[in-house]
Amino acid sequence: MAERRLVEDSAVLIDGPWTHRDVPANGIRLHTVQAGPMTANSGPLVVLLHGFPEFWWSWRHQISGLAEAGFRVVAPDLRGYGASDKPPRGYDAPTLAADVAGLVRAMGERRATIVGHDWGGHLAWTLAALHAPLVERVVAISAPHPLRWLPALAHSRQRRASRYMARFQLPWHPERWLVADDARNVGGLLHAWGGPGFPDQETERRCRDAMQILAAPHCALEYYRWAIRSVPRADGRRFRTAMARAVSAPTLQVHGELDPCVLPETANGSGRYVSGEYEWLPLPGVGHFPHQERPDEVTAAIVDWCRR
Repeated sequence: MAERRLVEDSAVLIDGPWTHRDVPANGIRLHTVQAGPMTANSGPLVVLLHGFPEFWWSWRHQISGLAEAGFRVVAPDLRGYGASDKPPRGYDAPTLAADVAGLVRAMGERRATIVGHDWGGHLAWTLAALHAPLVERVVAISAPHPLRWLPALAHSRQRRASRYMARFQLPWHPERWLVADDARNVGGLLHAWGGPGFPDQETERRCRDAMQILAAPHCALEYYRWAIRSVPRADGRRFRTAMARAVSAPTLQVHGELDPCVLPETANGSGRYVSGEYEWLPLPGVGHFPHQERPDEVTAAIVDWCRR
């Protein structure tokens, strides 16, 4: 493998119709991008949580669209990503959800709509179960309810689709694999998981750069390691017990029908864990990144869901 290229945190401080702010939450510093009304209670708060292998910029279309619709928007780099802190531990779902809960409180709000894609969607579900009073509404994109994963992995199709998770359990090799040859394999994952035409050159370049920030590959992979290794442990059992609580927040679930990473049949059926209003929104011709592949359509769906 070729020697890796180190990238500065400043690579994710991209200019646009938004403001970059660091926010203390749950004992760490989260880099956030904010738009719309800037003071507490000046507009309904919408929190946008990115997935792997991305960072806050994956929400660029929704940040602008939601702000123009009058919402207060914050899109953080999750713990370990982008310009946020990269501590040595805390990559379990309950701690990551507590980071977001702390962010909502630090924004001076009592409740927020949580929108998440991929791992961010996993955390949106987790917040709705573990921090229900903070969650106004949920939008989960390309993310089944966490309790859907174990049954799905028992079936050969999703198990084959998720074989990358097994590779990610190895020590250190996956980190080197991600960043080898100028993070070429990050681009490979985006192409493999996205629908036709995704990603464009700018999206691939920015994600490849962000993954080459010091410690980012290791932190990103720790999410997957906890998810798998905790299954037989007490912390994993406690998490699954907590996630069995019905989600009372109205929940919209968006999923690309061509998603080869998280199969639609894995995600569909998550509504059984929702006691509030629930809607399943499949998108034909779309892969694993609906908010970037069909940005206008997804933004409109989020705005409509938030206004109901």
